[in-house]
Amino acid sequence: MEIHWIDLTIFIIYLFSMLGIGFFFYRKNESKEDYYVGKREMSAGHIGLSVVATDVGGGFSIGLGGLGFVMGISGSWMLFTGILGAWLSIVFLIPKVYSHGKNFNFLSFPQLLEHYYDKRPALIAGVISFIGYVGFTSSQILAGAKLASATFQVITTTEAVLMIGIIAIVYTVAGGLKAVVYTDTVQWIILMSGLILIAIPFGYFHLGGWAGISGYLPPGFFSLTNISLVQIINWMITIVPIWFIGMTLYQRIYACKDEKTAKKAWLIAGLFEWPVMAFLGTLLGLFGRVALEQGLLAGMGYSTVADIDSEIALPVFLRHILPIGLMGLVMSAYFSAIMSTADSCLMAASGNLMTDIIRPFHNRLGDSIRASQLFTLIIGILAIIIALQMQQVLEIMLYSYAFMVSGIFVPVLMLLINKKHSALAAILSMISGGAVTLMLILFGINLPYGLDAIVFGILTSLLVFRITAYFDSRVKIIT
Repeated sequence: MEIHWIDLTIFIIYLFSMLGIGFFFYRKNESKEDYYVGKREMSAGHIGLSVVATDVGGGFSIGLGGLGFVMGISGSWMLFTGILGAWLSIVFLIPKVYSHGKNFNFLSFPQLLEHYYDKRPALIAGVISFIGYVGFTSSQILAGAKLASATFQVITTTEAVLMIGIIAIVYTVAGGLKAVVYTDTVQWIILMSGLILIAIPFGYFHLGGWAGISGYLPPGFFSLTNISLVQIINWMITIVPIWFIGMTLYQRIYACKDEKTAKKAWLIAGLFEWPVMAFLGTLLGLFGRVALEQGLLAGMGYSTVADIDSEIALPVFLRHILPIGLMGLVMSAYFSAIMSTADSCLMAASGNLMTDIIRPFHNRLGDSIRASQLFTLIIGILAIIIALQMQQVLEIMLYSYAFMVSGIFVPVLMLLINKKHSALAAILSMISGGAVTLMLILFGINLPYGLDAIVFGILTSLLVFRITAYFDSRVKIIT
């Protein structure tokens, strides 16, 4: 089925409306604090929706639907990590982070490490985080481009990368964090409206209601226990720590007008992730699987599970059933999820570069808002170039994420629970934890019980931190 010009027009209008929000805030940014933390005066509603839009984002539009296609609603446990991570942050992280951010005018996550340790681990964390978020930005642009080219067949993947990348970069460069947060709010409303009001009801009735849906899949697809304990543990270990080390999240904590606002925002984000988005995403992915089993996708070249990528089954199904106009709205909803993650990752990479990498060596350049906008633009262009190299994007995202989580999480955890802090322990734990995880992944080592490599990276990082901190404290006592 060819995409109609009306749907394409709706999609283009959506993209340019995001540009409008960015330019609206362009002249409102008077300082670097305005640009990176929104003048520290933003509300819980906007921040909360921005957090969930960023965290779920492209992972929801691509990954969660794929889980629903493969395993049914048990895939919703992946986003249980969201409400757990949000709750842990409310109790342990936000009270300490917000007060320090306000008292010392922090703009980035590594500045907290510098406060508790020294400049060395902060610089290392800044570099790791910067590389990671450049990779994340690229992967989100690529995810959007692949979805666009598959949906709107008149657009090639390269054209889609350029179009989506340029739009996201321009409004982010122009408006800073406020533009990102407010576009995230709009994008989240579009996403929720498109899926709840259009995708769910149209999909449900087109498949024949409950009788049509339940008759084509095994009972396990409709159970919350169709999953192994090891899988749940892997999700918990690999995803929950990002709530403690994500630059995108620290920027939003600092942007809140007070600590109570930050906690409320995190509660909003957690509840939207699970149960709301968790069940929406997996249910829609399940719809895509039922459509395949019913033979509805055969005319598009997909007759068996082996014929189709699990992550694109739902968009293909929606393209098959939605009438003109509604298709454009739903696809805009999907792109809103992807772009809300891309813009936040771009802002995070820019913040790391300007605050944690450049500023320690060139204070004047690091504090310039125009330099911040220029380097955000340069990072965005770099992300587009990487996105055009498909294989590299996936590898960079995997490796950078693994290194971030297994390397940086333990030093953050230790500064929350320890009264004494060893910079040497932080540095060695970052390097060792990240290196172990990368080696396990690169060499394809089979791990016991099916556990993820990050589990062993974090354990290594913790062990190295504790041993180094012990001997470091003993040396200090002697000297």
